[in-house]
Amino acid sequence: MEVVVESFIPIVMFIAIAVILCVYFYMRHRTGEAVQKTVQTAIEQGQQLTPEILERLGQTPHRRKSDNADSDLRRGVILIGAGLGIAAVGALLGEEEAVRPLLAIGSLPFLVGVAYLGLWRFGKADKSD
Repeated sequence: MEVVVESFIPIVMFIAIAVILCVYFYMRHRTGEAVQKTVQTAIEQGQQLTPEILERLGQTPHRRKSDNADSDLRRGVILIGAGLGIAAVGALLGEEEAVRPLLAIGSLPFLVGVAYLGLWRFGKADKSD
C-alpha cells in the first residue's frame, strides 16, 4: 500500500501543476474575449476609442520587460540563486542518489542565469555606442 501512495505523489503534483496552468490560461483567454467584446460593442455604437481607454482595457502594446536596462541582471541573479538553491537542497539531503540529479537540475537555471549576466554586461557596451 505504501508503494502505491508513494508513486501517486509525483503524479498528483504534476497533475496539480497542469490544472493550475490550464486554469490560468483559460482565465486569461476569457478576460481577453471580454475585452474584445467590449471594444466591438463600443465600435458598433460609434464611440471613440482613445488611447487612454484602450490602455485601461489592456489592449495597447506594452513595452517588453527586456527593454529595461537592468532586467537581464535581475533575471540572471534570480536564476543563479534558484540554481544554487536546488543544488544546495541536493547537497543537504546527503543521500547519494539525490545529490547528482539535483545538481544536474540546478545547473540549468544556474547556467541560464550566467548567460543573462553576460547579456547584461556585454549588452550595456553595445547600447552606449
